[in-house]
Amino acid sequence: MDYEKPEALNPQVYQQVACQTPQPDGEATLNGFEEPAVPEDKREFRGDSLWRVLDERHINMIAFSGTIGNGLFLGSGSSLAGAGPGGAVLAYVLMGTVISSVISCLGEMTALMPVNAPVMEFPRRFVSRSVGFAVGWIYWFAYAVLAGQQLVALSNAIRFKYEDDKTNLNWEVGQRVDNAVWISVFLVLVITFNMFPVRVFGELEYIFGCFKLIFIVFLILLMFFLSIIQPQGDAYYKEPLGTRYWNNPYSFFTSTYTAKHTDTGASLVITGSLGTLLGVWTTFTRVLFSYIGMDIVAATAAESRALADVESMKMAARKINLRITVLYSLAVLTASFVVPMDHPFINGDATSVSARSVFVIAVVEAGMPRLAHFFNAVFCFSAFTCAINSLYIATRVLHTLALRGQTGPEFITKRLRACRSGVPVRAVLVTGAVMLVAYMGRSGAPGERLDELANNSTVSCLVVYVTICATYLYFFRTLEDAKLYGNTSESQAASYDRDHPLYPYKSHGQWLKGCYGLVACAILIMFNGLAAFIGSFDARKFVSAYISLPTFLILILGYNIRKHGLRFSDWWTDKSGDLSNTVQATSPKRKGRLEFPDAGFTRENAITFVEWIWVWLK
Repeated sequence: MDYEKPEALNPQVYQQVACQTPQPDGEATLNGFEEPAVPEDKREFRGDSLWRVLDERHINMIAFSGTIGNGLFLGSGSSLAGAGPGGAVLAYVLMGTVISSVISCLGEMTALMPVNAPVMEFPRRFVSRSVGFAVGWIYWFAYAVLAGQQLVALSNAIRFKYEDDKTNLNWEVGQRVDNAVWISVFLVLVITFNMFPVRVFGELEYIFGCFKLIFIVFLILLMFFLSIIQPQGDAYYKEPLGTRYWNNPYSFFTSTYTAKHTDTGASLVITGSLGTLLGVWTTFTRVLFSYIGMDIVAATAAESRALADVESMKMAARKINLRITVLYSLAVLTASFVVPMDHPFINGDATSVSARSVFVIAVVEAGMPRLAHFFNAVFCFSAFTCAINSLYIATRVLHTLALRGQTGPEFITKRLRACRSGVPVRAVLVTGAVMLVAYMGRSGAPGERLDELANNSTVSCLVVYVTICATYLYFFRTLEDAKLYGNTSESQAASYDRDHPLYPYKSHGQWLKGCYGLVACAILIMFNGLAAFIGSFDARKFVSAYISLPTFLILILGYNIRKHGLRFSDWWTDKSGDLSNTVQATSPKRKGRLEFPDAGFTRENAITFVEWIWVWLK
């Protein structure tokens, strides 16, 4: 190995508070958890530390609420039109497996070593400090921009208008009031929510997440029943739809792809097998936006008080993977039964953003227009809560950058690292200021620029995901080397041996998942700008698709030059491979695993089964 081997230290198994130790080079090393937890009534009101107050249920629902948004509710129509019903479902399933692989990698490392901003801390430890620095800054900026984009989606959803030959729905207040007013009002509310103490924030997010979970289950059931029941008298169709929109004259995939130049507006229609391939591929990259946010599950580790129960992070990672992938896939599948892929509203002729939603179209054409109003209200609420969560994750990353002294001059850094009631208030305000880019989305050409910036932020998240998978492979190799040490005790070996019953979280074949996530995300990055090359070259699409890569490389280059000058031999040797201060499971009996205490049907077995169901549902 080309770096210093990790020192064998006794792993910590109790809840503790992170200690940030400033280093001579201006960074701060997050040395794990070296102090006992402080009771809530004795915590310092001011300081540089986050408060560890979140329970497992908060961790689960913060990530769930931050992921479930208008990428599904409003974007699934574009996926259905672009790839066809089968292609859309396939895209959601495959992208779900890719992101789940990434989250599994991140979840395992975080369960073993819960740290501040693990997305940037682990690359710093196992790849290079320069990579951790670069990941931190593009990750922060991506989520800050995505938070602003959610405010634009919210302001557009308020301007609800659905108009066809049979139905006319309109939110007049949304039409009369300028988008800038809605953006201003909800920007203030989003920042205010992020100022709440983390315990209050967690409870609110738990309520938001539960509501979203119930709503999306309701959507799936409603879409399914609309496809099989006898339609109402005022429905647009007279017979149950069944699988009509999957059969002739429709098909599993679409056979047409339309490329539109950003500046000239010229369109190029491609048909046949090539059109099918291009439609499905562009849908893959579009669907990926719906999954952005699942990584929030690890970002809450620094504020979790359940560190002694390392099962919390394991269950949170597994639940978010299972819930999001299954619910998204079922929602798109059932919606494809009731809305055809050639519906004009999902192909660009909708009278408002919300009118492009397959779920709104489905209930209107089923003769239930009042439900369309309710759905749009939920879409507004969904965009609002996603903006809250995006701001939350961005502020925690900026706070960690400040703890390491990587946010500029000291007079700025010391303010960004300061917390009030465990909340990095100034980091919230600074990130909220970046969200002012939402005003670009008010109308016209600036709105198009904001869309391009948001697309670029999605690609930035892909770069982060590639880094996470690469980091895991380095981490995996470090564990293998650590097991070879002759000076590790049996208790220490439990932290380094993935086959040990006390190892916090292990997925079978995880290194293969890491390779799969790395390769898949790398391919998506390389070919996500394919549309820029179809027909005449579209420079704006090209820049939007690929600017994240040179930005990432420039950040790495700048860090290395500043720290090491032109001593190229030192550029990749500053990783620590630090495995100190790990945590372990307290019992070989693992949460989420169904193990009956008795043989046959007994009361104890029934109680065990009910408890197992509750563990996966809560």
